Amino acid sequence: MYIFGLESVFSLFAVLRVPAELLSRGEPMQPQRERSEARPRAGWMVMGERGRPSALDVCRVLAVFFALFPSVSLQCKVIKCTTEYLAVTSNSGLGEEEYCTALRAYKSCVGRLARSCRGDLAYHSVQHGIEDLMNQKNCSKVGPTFQPRPRTPPPPPPPPPVLTDSQERSDGPEVCHYERSLTRNSAQPNYTHCGFFGDPHLRTFGDDFQTCKVEGAWPLIHNKFLSVQVTNLPVLPGSLATATSKLTIIFRNFQECVEQKMYHAETDDLPAAFADGSKNGGDRYGANTLRVVEKVPGQHVEIQAKYIGTTIVVRQVGRYLTFAVRMPEEVVNSVEEGETQDLYLCLHGCPANQRIDFRSFRAHAAEATQSASRTRGGAGTHGFTYKSAKAKCKERLPVEDLYFQSCVFDLLSSGDINFTMAAYYAFEDVKMLHSNSNRYHIYEKDALSSAAQRGKNVLLVLVLNILAILLWSTAPL
Repeated sequence: MYIFGLESVFSLFAVLRVPAELLSRGEPMQPQRERSEARPRAGWMVMGERGRPSALDVCRVLAVFFALFPSVSLQCKVIKCTTEYLAVTSNSGLGEEEYCTALRAYKSCVGRLARSCRGDLAYHSVQHGIEDLMNQKNCSKVGPTFQPRPRTPPPPPPPPPVLTDSQERSDGPEVCHYERSLTRNSAQPNYTHCGFFGDPHLRTFGDDFQTCKVEGAWPLIHNKFLSVQVTNLPVLPGSLATATSKLTIIFRNFQECVEQKMYHAETDDLPAAFADGSKNGGDRYGANTLRVVEKVPGQHVEIQAKYIGTTIVVRQVGRYLTFAVRMPEEVVNSVEEGETQDLYLCLHGCPANQRIDFRSFRAHAAEATQSASRTRGGAGTHGFTYKSAKAKCKERLPVEDLYFQSCVFDLLSSGDINFTMAAYYAFEDVKMLHSNSNRYHIYEKDALSSAAQRGKNVLLVLVLNILAILLWSTAPL
């Protein structure tokens, strides 16, 4: 491998085995015979009379190696082991046992390089040197090999702890903490909730509950602070029922608090960080008021945006995603000048032509179940009868509210039992995020009365418009 002859090799070893005292004083070398008489075993005498090597002595010896063999560091990484060893032992203060532990760790590190360093002079000399040092210090070859903590340089300070809500430091101006930024005399914020899950089912900020088609990309939220968009695919070919396969959330720049951040999730890819790999709002002073927190790897992520008082929960259940949010009403209704919220599903619900009527679907499902029982005595099209779907949903959702009904709908329309858990987790998110415990459950009668009330409001507006037109047309000119 090397172009040196045997005489050069022996000369190198002769140089390396010179006592460190001679190297440091620059004294002329004695003839080989005189040295052997004076010191029968010089060994790797970097320890001197005190039996302790100094970093300077070891470095001088290694300098000879790497000056003569510049290729040492290319394949044979023995210098890395030496550097680690010197980092531990360069200063005084190590006890005997700690010093022996460092030597054993050094020997273990060098031993792992046997294959890549075969035939390397520096490597073999270091091996001999370690043996000499261990003999001189009477170090046992058996014992712990973990490295003692280096005395120099001092270890870096530990990273700051992740603080809980009750411990959070004031790491930004008041404007970066929604509730703190409110004036002292202002009313407590009214928090609202929106959820989107299953085939899909939508619970709006106004607590309307709808089952929708909405195939393709649709905006759930769009205001001056953030935008949320979902992409829905048919659960089965030709089915009206769809489910969410992609979700994108964009948090916009906000003063000295956060930089613009994007979170993107899709089936089998629920990341624990924003798209740029970060887990907070960037480098600004209030960056920690926006954080991604992984609750269950690959299944449950929570995004905390405290600067706008908002918490978002994203889950993957089966093959599809669910979304839930808690947001102050003020943030819900904040709109950039010139923008509209007409297709903002969490605020206005699904368009009328995109809604699926629960009652008619349930009636058809019950009729189909009875027909299947008469003709084949078996289950419905997708493996569930209306009765068996109710029984399966009852296991997780004992109260027959609209979450229970949505579970039954999903099992009948898809046959995918994972939608049972989607409805269950959606209700669990309501209990965590909704500010009014009396509104956790929504029943069909509530949805009907809400629809009737909206119909009355529309009729009232229509009547008032007609009266205004009549009064204007009959008024004297």
